[in-house]
Amino acid sequence: MKKYYLTVNPYGGGKKGPKILKDVLPLFEQKNIELNIIETEYAGHNRDLANQLNMDGYDGFCCIGGDGTLNEVINGLLTRKDRLKFPIGLITGGTGNSFMHDLDCLDPIEAANKIISDKRRFIDVFSCNTDGKTFYGFNILGWGIPTDANILADKLRWMGPQRYNFASIIEVLRHKKRFARVIIDNNSIGADFAFIIGCNTIHTGKGMRMAPLARLNDGLIDLIIVRKVSRFKLLKLFPKVFSGKHIGDPGVDYRQVKQFKIMSEDKSQLNLDGEVLGSTPVEVKILPKEVEILI
Repeated sequence: MKKYYLTVNPYGGGKKGPKILKDVLPLFEQKNIELNIIETEYAGHNRDLANQLNMDGYDGFCCIGGDGTLNEVINGLLTRKDRLKFPIGLITGGTGNSFMHDLDCLDPIEAANKIISDKRRFIDVFSCNTDGKTFYGFNILGWGIPTDANILADKLRWMGPQRYNFASIIEVLRHKKRFARVIIDNNSIGADFAFIIGCNTIHTGKGMRMAPLARLNDGLIDLIIVRKVSRFKLLKLFPKVFSGKHIGDPGVDYRQVKQFKIMSEDKSQLNLDGEVLGSTPVEVKILPKEVEILI
């Protein structure tokens, strides 16, 4: 008989976690799968659980949530003192759900059934060295507009999921100076950039196809570099992000790389998987097929 940990946030995401749990529990019970259900109590609790729980007798660590939840679990897993690796299962319950969007699995019932059927795959993640620490990501590492828009969107939660798009437009209109140097394979590009973003997934934000050529297990980071142009040109570029057609724009430099560095003129914050975390300078490296996912 299989046995999993399953975590749920009783308060986050509009309190939809408990409802999703109620919907998926019968599916596990019908297959005689044992669940040890844990309610998370604070931000970062999933990270601490994945880092410290005794996994003896367990077949994996599952959670109800979105990109932020998965980021916590991956960081907990990859910093365990015993270096133990175990499969992670994610039941869709977040706001943006970029990772599950890539897998075309936005329905919690479908996600639960894939865990039950023991479907597995290995995915790439990336290490992010910043402020003397190492963090891990699976979605994006963004600098410039992606970070500033995320900070603004957090103040606009009353707007719902569309706050990310609204905040991005506001940041385009602000047209801030963002001087930096990006280093790729010992080649250096210095300019005033609108943004630089490294993607492991196709999607980011709310349905943006930021990196349409990205694959979760290709051993590469899709790097999108956009130099600052006029507000009008940036506003024309913005809608194309939802279809992925922006990569054909002459103002967009799209590359697939194994590592890169960002060194900004002023120390500035970063967007790591949707969370404002760390600051420049930052070094990012891909870790091929580092994490096993139940999906």
